[in-house]
Amino acid sequence: QLQASGGGLAQAGGSLRLSCKAPRMIFSTFSGKDMAWYRQAPGMQRELVALISNAHITSYTDSVKGRFTISRDNSKKTVYLQMNNLKPEDTAVYYCNADAYWGQGTLVTVSS
Repeated sequence: QLQASGGGLAQAGGSLRLSCKAPRMIFSTFSGKDMAWYRQAPGMQRELVALISNAHITSYTDSVKGRFTISRDNSKKTVYLQMNNLKPEDTAVYYCNADAYWGQGTLVTVSS
C-alpha cells in the first residue's frame, strides 16, 4: 500500500528528501489518514520521527525538530520528509506509516 523512496548516502550537514506514495489508496482514504515517518537504526527500536495529521498538523521527535519537515500532497497521495542538516545519528532505515500500513523502508546513511 505504501512505497517509500529517496534514501541514500549523504554527508553530515547535507540533505535528503524521502517520499512515500500510496498508489492503491483511494484519494478520500489517503486524505483522511494521519501519516507518519518512523526510523530504525541498527540494534535500536523503531521510533516515531514525524507525523502529519489529516488536518496537516505536524509533530516531531525532539532530535529532528528544526531540521526535518514532514508534508503531504493529497492530490498525489504522497507524504514527504525533507531532512536537512543531517547528522550521523540520523542513519537508519526510514519507514512511512498509515494506521496498519507500512512502507518497505528506505535506508538513509549519513557519513561524518
